[in-house]
Amino acid sequence: MFERTRFVLVDTSHPGNVGSAARAMKTMGFSDLVLVNPRDPDAARHEEAIALASGAHDVLASARIAHSLEEALTGCNFSVALSARLREFSPPFFEPRQLSAHLAADASLRAALVFGSERYGLSNEQVGKCSALVSVPANPMYSSLNLAQAVQVIAYECRLAGMGEVRSERAVGFHGERASAEQIEGMFAHLEKALIEIDFLDADNPKKLMPRLRRLFARAELEIEEVNILRGIATQLISKRQRIRKD
Repeated sequence: MFERTRFVLVDTSHPGNVGSAARAMKTMGFSDLVLVNPRDPDAARHEEAIALASGAHDVLASARIAHSLEEALTGCNFSVALSARLREFSPPFFEPRQLSAHLAADASLRAALVFGSERYGLSNEQVGKCSALVSVPANPMYSSLNLAQAVQVIAYECRLAGMGEVRSERAVGFHGERASAEQIEGMFAHLEKALIEIDFLDADNPKKLMPRLRRLFARAELEIEEVNILRGIATQLISKRQRIRKD
């Protein structure tokens, strides 16, 4: 579990928080850190980050910079948005302990834990691109966690689960290989094109159709074969519509 779990920090403002997050990760046995468009492009080597990493310099040194959330999720097949706010069209919701048990129980999951900016968190669009939503059950009168504190809480729960013999109903029975983030994004783009082609989706007035479909498919935890089936359906819809137009 420790090698297949990635921590992704999006639009981080303060280099010190990057260093503190690296320290939180290392104390719990994690090392895969990706920074998405940090305000300081050299945040991982900033003197404040190094000082607050307090010995987790190897985590900082190996941290990678990504220019988009999609790039940061490359190679992952399960992504988790961390947010204090529930969203109308969010993916399935987990408590932190439920999430960590889920990750530990399924060795095929290559997970990315996605944390937003200190100032405004994650956008609805960013949350919608993830497979699950997690919120730390903090004091409702004051639920704001520092970025590094949030990383520490989730890393701790994941460590506990990763060290134990965790099983769940999902670990029993046959499961195909889970679709990657790139494969799912490609499927959504293909499906959207097909829905526009058959006039089911108005491109100029899409309303909430695609976010609702994202939520629906996030609950399904799509496998590669299922993504391929959906793309095959989209291909046939587009092809038949175009043939009708020619006739």
